[in-house]
Amino acid sequence: MSTLYSGLDWLVFALYGALLLGSGIYFNRKKSQNTQDFFLGSNTIPTWMVAISILATSQSAATFLGGPDQGYQGDLSYLATNIGAVIAAVLVTVFLVPKFYQNKVFTVYELLEKRMGSAAKKQAGIMYLFGRVFASGARLYMAALAVAMILFGNIAAENVIIATIILTFVGLIYTVFSGIRTVIYSDVIQCVVYISAAVFVIYFIYTAIPASFSQIIDALQNPSPGQSSKLAVLKFDWDFTSTGVFNFWSAITGFMLLNFAAFGLDQDMTQRILTCKNAKEANKAMLLSVLLVIPVMLLFIVIGLLLYILYQRPDIMQMSSGGELIQSFQGEKITIFMYYVLNEIPSGVRGLVTIGIIAAALSTLNSGLNSMSSVIVNDLYRPFKEKQKIVMPESHYVSAGQLGMVVVALALCLMAILCFYWQRYTDMPLLKFALSVMVFSYSGLLGVYFTALFTERGNQQSVFWALTIGFLVTLFFQPYVMSMFLSEELLFDLGFTWQLCIGAFISFFVCMLGRNKTHATNLTTCSDNA
Repeated sequence: MSTLYSGLDWLVFALYGALLLGSGIYFNRKKSQNTQDFFLGSNTIPTWMVAISILATSQSAATFLGGPDQGYQGDLSYLATNIGAVIAAVLVTVFLVPKFYQNKVFTVYELLEKRMGSAAKKQAGIMYLFGRVFASGARLYMAALAVAMILFGNIAAENVIIATIILTFVGLIYTVFSGIRTVIYSDVIQCVVYISAAVFVIYFIYTAIPASFSQIIDALQNPSPGQSSKLAVLKFDWDFTSTGVFNFWSAITGFMLLNFAAFGLDQDMTQRILTCKNAKEANKAMLLSVLLVIPVMLLFIVIGLLLYILYQRPDIMQMSSGGELIQSFQGEKITIFMYYVLNEIPSGVRGLVTIGIIAAALSTLNSGLNSMSSVIVNDLYRPFKEKQKIVMPESHYVSAGQLGMVVVALALCLMAILCFYWQRYTDMPLLKFALSVMVFSYSGLLGVYFTALFTERGNQQSVFWALTIGFLVTLFFQPYVMSMFLSEELLFDLGFTWQLCIGAFISFFVCMLGRNKTHATNLTTCSDNA
């Protein structure tokens, strides 16, 4: 297995390095002077750029590597989850975005302060930080693992750690000085890079298949005997296990809740829409981003579908069957896309794929750095200073935001390194963990926000218990925890979307038990100034 780069690959690296350096210098030429600019871009970011930034934030190295696996092993049913995403986006534009702008918030958790007190805001912010460190750290690790495989030709601990540090350092230096404005501008560049990489990969795989387009479509519609069409989009089977999370019923329930939480309750995503001029433009950006996700996700799934033809249809490839494909690298199970990259990808494209993975990782990393720092400063540090009646200039909080980004970068780097050893000493599948880990935080946050938005119940104590129990309910459904409490015959497999539904419902019920004794502004009576 050769992982040596050609001169063309190194040329691609040089061009990408020049692009990062030049754009970094250009975007950071103007330093932020206040938190309004550092965290919200002074509400001057163009709508189309915000939409692309939301798209880039929602993608990651997990998407870059996992999307092709979905096409290779499954079908197009993942695209059906966008039904839930569209419904969720519409609900967020109706119930949350106008209130964000009306209350001039820096973070989404400030709404809870107006309804249930400052403690509720802090608790929700801490829950977000906890979940985001795990989720973004795991995604950073997957990118570092892929980069180490390609760059160093091995996955030795020291090389994976070096790759992790490189990615973290580049992401931090690129965005620490000018804040969210640089994050969004860089997201647009990184999005173009990794989409271009996907398009090139599709082209090279397609040209390597000795069949016409119609023959490929027919082969995907009629795969091996007994296997359903790989072009199926909608599935109406009642499958509540982890293998059925992409069916229609899961799309309109669990994925709708998942996207409602991502778009409206997760600062990592929502901070983008807070940079728009007003609520109307923010709504446009959110809806546009949802529509853009569909063709982008389709690109990565198509890679997997073509790899299925390449490796599983010897009749079409006009060759004899080569036996079972061993997807491993130095004992590490790898995705089918990484197998292709490490073994067969043409010269020049390997370099492009490498920077595509890096670009996907940087877009996710940069978003997390600024959004998590925003929560640390605006929901935790600034209220602490104000409670002590210490008046600090805006420049102080900008510096605090920059320091917060350094702290977050260190936390994500350490979490990614921990994941390297975690995967080797546990049976937990890291890819699944990375894609569903935010359910732990989302279950409680959904219950709390539904209480705040649609009832007059809830207080600081019930918010704490709702967030805690939402986390614990989701934790119980994990196989490695369930096996500690249930006998083998009682164990069951429940898809993470259904875990979210159950966790959010129980959390909502728990939060409703609290009686609101304050006279704080009720969010349900706020007028919409969209």
